[in-house]
Amino acid sequence: MRGLLAKRLRIHIIGAFAVSLGVVALYKFGVAEPRKKAYADYYKNFDAMKEFELMREAGVFQSARPKGE
Repeated sequence: MRGLLAKRLRIHIIGAFAVSLGVVALYKFGVAEPRKKAYADYYKNFDAMKEFELMREAGVFQSARPKGE
């Protein structure tokens, strides 16, 4: 019984470290990388002026009037 807590704690710390590394890897490759790729694909062909004109014509901005007014 002597040293049982230290022995079990060592095993559990190693197991917890391994599980946490696994979770980090799953998050990185399952969530973060696909999200970065989706943002890169979206902004690859993004035209800020076109989006601004669409929002201006929709009346989103109060200080910018639509063309023709």
